Amino acid sequence: MVLTYESKGRLLTAGESDARVTIYEETSAGRTRITVTAKEDVILKEARIDRIRTIDKDCPVIANGFQSWTETREFARGEHLNDLSLLPPLFEDRFHFRAYGSYAFWTPPADQDRSLKGLSRRKWKNPLMPASDDLTAFEWAHFKEDRPFFIGSFNGANAWLIIQILRDEGCVTLYGDVEGKALRAGESFTVFDFSITEDPREYFQSFSPRSGRKLFGYTSWYNHYQNINARLIEDAIDRADERLELFQIDDGFETFVGDWLDVDPAKFPRGLEPVVEKIHAKGMMAGIWLAPFVAEDASRLSKEHPDWIAKDADGKKIYAGCNWSGDCPLDLNVPEAVEYVRKVLRSYRDMGFDLFKLDFIYAASLKPLVGKTRAETSEFAYGLLREELQDRLIIGCGAALANCIGRFDYCRIGPDVSLRFDDSFYMRAFHPERISTKVTLVNTIYRSPSDGRMYLNDPDVFLLRDDNIGLSREQRKALTLINALFGSLLMTSDDTGSYDEERRALLDRALALFRRGRALSYERKGDTVRVDYGLDGGRHSMTYDMNRGILTEDI
Repeated sequence: MVLTYESKGRLLTAGESDARVTIYEETSAGRTRITVTAKEDVILKEARIDRIRTIDKDCPVIANGFQSWTETREFARGEHLNDLSLLPPLFEDRFHFRAYGSYAFWTPPADQDRSLKGLSRRKWKNPLMPASDDLTAFEWAHFKEDRPFFIGSFNGANAWLIIQILRDEGCVTLYGDVEGKALRAGESFTVFDFSITEDPREYFQSFSPRSGRKLFGYTSWYNHYQNINARLIEDAIDRADERLELFQIDDGFETFVGDWLDVDPAKFPRGLEPVVEKIHAKGMMAGIWLAPFVAEDASRLSKEHPDWIAKDADGKKIYAGCNWSGDCPLDLNVPEAVEYVRKVLRSYRDMGFDLFKLDFIYAASLKPLVGKTRAETSEFAYGLLREELQDRLIIGCGAALANCIGRFDYCRIGPDVSLRFDDSFYMRAFHPERISTKVTLVNTIYRSPSDGRMYLNDPDVFLLRDDNIGLSREQRKALTLINALFGSLLMTSDDTGSYDEERRALLDRALALFRRGRALSYERKGDTVRVDYGLDGGRHSMTYDMNRGILTEDI
């Protein structure tokens, strides 16, 4: 292992031993753990294991993305994630696309301009240059060679594992995201803890979820978006399918994102408590959407408490993206900001909400806690959410998934469903966390090993309605059946009571798959994925076309 660290203002690199740090490696049964102990005060910068494995350059790889929304699938030779280095700085400065994903803190070697000290700075790549088909995976990756192997991390509470797949060089290099970790003399820190195994099931089966309950539910977002009010929500409750177990109110009830204690009086003049009571009276759990770690520029919070907003070393606002009027993370180094988050969570818990969809929570790590890694910061932030919400159900969304394990009941494992099959052409060109039904469907398949092991997977909604939608009928069918087969939340924003006979029959079939079906295997063949599944004692198969979004039933 190569370790880069700072001591007394000097940047240094250590190998196996050093006058200022000691590196201890322990390997047993395919699992490797590497610990650093400081002999004097140091700040860690980078940990790296070069060429831990060689690979066939044409090896297909299932590469897990950084957060919930990041594209995750099997990549063949010549395929790679969309490349934000193609984005001119002017657009990045306006829209902050890097903030959504790993580009906020990690630049792949193909895009780095490395100095002799081992540090890197971001560069804009000339779009006329050939694209690299190197891959970056986070926490786990599955290499499907003739003799396949799997790399998986157990160190998400300390330092995220970055798996760099250098195809042209035919090798795999591992990085531990240790940047900013301060160690006092005598303190130890685990920089790597991972296993390499032939069978991925050995890795996933080593975890256990908090909850084992599947839920069929409704969310207001993908039909009404922010255009909700008490009358619309109450009408939807009245029309709710009697089989629905959850009714979740999404974004639009608050005055501004960040002002969570200010429910919009024009939309909900009596507040949210009467809505909760109505949901419970209908026999459903009441769910609420919050983005607890961000506040938009237009919010009262941002204006009255600018010191709560995260800023960089130059005192400029850090942005978490370009949503609403511009959203910024709260600075969790500020005790008053942390207490505000706690107060918000307690308030909605006391209103009687049973389930919390907590969104944009990757933002918590955009400004790490002083002396802590991004993983440690997420561990603190997500632990705070669980502590305050006690036994309530939590869906983590837009989350660093490694820190959700053991804390959240459900996790989104793909980006938001879009009302058309994919996003606009310019977003498809570079944005790996874009809103996309195309992307979320492949994520649902390829992240399915985590379902029921790390947490229960939330594949987002299915939509069967005809109005206000650009998905074809066949694409809507594929979305519904794949979500039902691979997910543990089956959510919709449709008024299912208005379905015609054909849609009711498809919903009945989806619920049978959801309750009694089980995916047995899936295998990519070209641009399609063949899925074998079991249902009511029988074995069945279907083929999903990833580019067209169409499902073919095999007879």
